[in-house]
Amino acid sequence: MCGIIGIVGSSEVASALYDGLTVLQHRGQDAAGIATIDGNKIRLHKGNGLVRDVFDVPHMQMLTGRFGIGHCRYPTAGSEGSDEAQPFYVNSPYGIALVHNGNLINTDALRREVFEQDMRNVNTESDSEVLLNVFAHELAAQGTLSPKAAIVAVTGVHRRCKGGYAIVAAVLGLGLVAFRDPNGIRPLILGKRESASGTEFAVASESVALDILGFQRLRDVAPGETVVITARGEMFSEVNAPPGKHTPCIFEYVYFARPDSMMDEINVHKARMRMGVKLGEKILRLRPDHGIDTVIPIPDSSRDAALELANVLGVKYREGFVKNRYVGRTFIMPGQGERVKSVRRKLNPIPLEFKDRVVLLVDDSIVRGTTSQQIVQMAREVGARKVYLASAAPPVRYPNVYGIDMPSTEELVAHGRSEAEIEKLLGCDWLIYQDIADLEEAVSGPKRKVTRFDSSCFTGEYVTGIEPGYFERLRQLRSDEAKRKRRAS
Repeated sequence: MCGIIGIVGSSEVASALYDGLTVLQHRGQDAAGIATIDGNKIRLHKGNGLVRDVFDVPHMQMLTGRFGIGHCRYPTAGSEGSDEAQPFYVNSPYGIALVHNGNLINTDALRREVFEQDMRNVNTESDSEVLLNVFAHELAAQGTLSPKAAIVAVTGVHRRCKGGYAIVAAVLGLGLVAFRDPNGIRPLILGKRESASGTEFAVASESVALDILGFQRLRDVAPGETVVITARGEMFSEVNAPPGKHTPCIFEYVYFARPDSMMDEINVHKARMRMGVKLGEKILRLRPDHGIDTVIPIPDSSRDAALELANVLGVKYREGFVKNRYVGRTFIMPGQGERVKSVRRKLNPIPLEFKDRVVLLVDDSIVRGTTSQQIVQMAREVGARKVYLASAAPPVRYPNVYGIDMPSTEELVAHGRSEAEIEKLLGCDWLIYQDIADLEEAVSGPKRKVTRFDSSCFTGEYVTGIEPGYFERLRQLRSDEAKRKRRAS
């Protein structure tokens, strides 16, 4: 998962790109980068670390120009070195810098095709650099540079690339080119603002980045749509991919997105509140006499669900854990050993809220189970009489292949286990999972503007289809053992 942003302004945009990336930092803490266009030059700086650590005053002063792009990354494909930081850049044709959120599932075949057919070299293991070279080749084939040529080039990208992707590219002599995969798996939102110097446009992974910069949210970039915004502030758009199934990633709403974001016309905060209502109703169906004294969220992304769940049950909602905000998200930690250590550094229980009580801990999801296991143990250590655990999402039994770095199948706690077996492994007295139908209904909401989702990590049903052997290659990339070997080498 990554955060991306692009701005076409009427004045210097580097500081706005920086500010936008800081509110997208939750989407990736591995690396960050900004590219701006100043006349016929691309100004680029990127590196490993948080946004605040990658950029200092001299870097920001160097990033001159009135349009540009930014990226914050955590690795889903490729290695974890600084050469994987984005934006990526090619100088032919014209000069193109590109940022990508998502994951391609036909990268190996594309890499061979780019080298043998397009006669282009890909210098890293990143699927984003492969995608950049595909776009560059398709744009060069147009023989001219115009908004229409860029749109036709993206048509070629859709034809060749398979997976989930949201893209913003900065093209010298043209402007920004933003597009989204035909199924709309990864989010991309378009915004506009009026300044004293004219109309300005922005695109970003989440609407919150537009909000803090003063852009009005216009709409989502449609699945398979290309939006071209010229350096002069003219906007052109066209849906130029074969009709797909609009299936945004449901895990965005469960875990990744900020609650103050809107994506695909769905309010993330409200979606999580509805998850809590559904979960509360399930508990009442299963155990009307549940005996729960207190509902406690595992911060941060489960708070909305936990509060509504407590209201449905009619029991007290309490904050029982204090979070150290200077420790990163454990889901994004590179290795199992590091995740184990980080949980104790990250959360500390308040004994008063646990002692002699039946507590219901609420989490947004349970992936590896390592974090949940430790939190349940912490609750027992500070005196909880019984510890129940509720997940606002169903069991995660399958890898996510479209841009979320879930572990290999064997490392998922729910893979090959019944709920009773997971309950025993986690050490809780009762484990409650959300039902998939309830989750999808909660996210869709009463307006039901989106009725289908990529729920593949729960169901194993992949909208793009999966080629034979893909999961074995994924295991070799994503398992903790594979990552340890790459870091060691």
